[in-house]
Amino acid sequence: MRSAHISGKRLLAVSATFAAAALVLAGCSGNANNAGSGGTLTVGTTDKITSIDPAGSYDNGSFAVMNQVYPFLLNSPYGSPDVKPDIAESADFTAPTEYTVKLKPGLKFANGHDLTSSDVKFTFDRQKKINDPNGPASLLANLDSVSTPDDTTVVFKLKVPNDQTFAQVLSSPAGPIVDEQAFSATKVTPDKDIVKAKAFAGQYEITSYDFNNLIAYKAYSGYKGLLGKAETDKINVKYYAESSNLKLDIQKGAIDVAFRSLSATDIESLEGNKSVKVVKGPGGETRYIVFNFNTMPYGATTPEADAAKSLAVRQAAADLVDRAAIAKQVYKDTYTPLYSYVPEGLTGATTVLKDLYGDGNGGPSLDKAKAALQAAGVSVPVALNLQYNPDHYGPSSGDEYALVKEQLETGGLFKVNLQSTEWVQYSKDRTADVYPAYQLGWFPDYSDADNYLTPFFIKDNFLANHYDNAEVQKLIEQQAGTTDADARTKLIEEIQAKVGADLSTLPLLQGAQIAVVGKDVSGTDKTLDPSFKFRYAALSKG
Repeated sequence: MRSAHISGKRLLAVSATFAAAALVLAGCSGNANNAGSGGTLTVGTTDKITSIDPAGSYDNGSFAVMNQVYPFLLNSPYGSPDVKPDIAESADFTAPTEYTVKLKPGLKFANGHDLTSSDVKFTFDRQKKINDPNGPASLLANLDSVSTPDDTTVVFKLKVPNDQTFAQVLSSPAGPIVDEQAFSATKVTPDKDIVKAKAFAGQYEITSYDFNNLIAYKAYSGYKGLLGKAETDKINVKYYAESSNLKLDIQKGAIDVAFRSLSATDIESLEGNKSVKVVKGPGGETRYIVFNFNTMPYGATTPEADAAKSLAVRQAAADLVDRAAIAKQVYKDTYTPLYSYVPEGLTGATTVLKDLYGDGNGGPSLDKAKAALQAAGVSVPVALNLQYNPDHYGPSSGDEYALVKEQLETGGLFKVNLQSTEWVQYSKDRTADVYPAYQLGWFPDYSDADNYLTPFFIKDNFLANHYDNAEVQKLIEQQAGTTDADARTKLIEEIQAKVGADLSTLPLLQGAQIAVVGKDVSGTDKTLDPSFKFRYAALSKG
């Protein structure tokens, strides 16, 4: 959504149905002694970091760190999905293809370096130049160039005029501002070099960094942004390999907050624990299967390459999956079936996949799957290599994909080879054509339907799955610059209809970011808000 003082018009509304539960449980940690800015608070998570260089990662675990330590030009205030100036004084269109940002004066990084418009230009130039396959550069597809008339003025030159999403993009994973004296202009900077350089200017700086084990944060006194002073001076974040250990530590009070990811069964049992409390907030997560258009059965680089047969395989898979069964059996209805690409609750959401596939009411249809394969001349069973990740998307992923395998093998149409890989390697393999079909999840960057379309379906999308539909790409570009809300909604619906026919991905579920929060921890109402950013600075004890 756009805030009036930035774009002059609210385009998209999030309905109440989009506020699917995000669950957090806070415990009573013995190592957090004092409430308020002088205290220490410990957060536990099973999330994994890929890189804390904004150009080198585009995942929830990495962005969770970035949200604490880097400043943004625009950010979402607590409790709102809208964006307002963060380290900027103002931000607005000064011409149809010019978006001008004025920085606050006297900004500095924690290392003492001045933060000026030169750092801002450097930040966005390097994102586009590096264009890492695991990075968020696809969000900057509409950015043509960046100029700096003076030390506090930044002018973004856009390709498509009146981009209704650009302000939100500046608050997204493509938006953290980095220190040009500490980061490489041409390659991803190692985490240890970033930490050593103290290249931070967000609400916190990192004082100790043990990759995917433990991070120690200290409030940064020089932060001059929208969110204000951190409620707690020191935050420790502990990374868990197993969700069972995360549950154990929150139960016995060894940590204060458990955020991402506990199983639905663990959450259900913890809801009855009197030493913790369950806090619900908005969620926009989606879970889906990606098809690699080169290496999937009958894909473009396989010996038996045949586009019609490849499409029939995807259609048959869409006919066989039973989303309601996955939601109920695996996630105890903490997730709900997703029948399109834009989730229910956002303007522009449709049920295109329910209409096109299965029994027409959301359920599976073996007969339709058989017909799709027979019409294309596909021999059965189709051998499908399907990969999933056991740690990044929560401990129930194994159960989820075991059930997907069972559903696809109904009637003998598929023979599924199901394999798993841990996240750090998985994130590299998936962009290197290793997996013909694989699991991904999406945690929204901002509350706009575009965020469920542009990153996935533009030509050089982050999926790197070789899906390339010029008509879809043109429509995505057109909707971004359409200022009339009704006309833009129609374009968003048309995009989903075309992608639904192609099946670049197969959406399965939407709903909650699952974590689990202690009777003496406060601030979760701000931390779990419609910005979808889990910000430690709002948390306190006592």
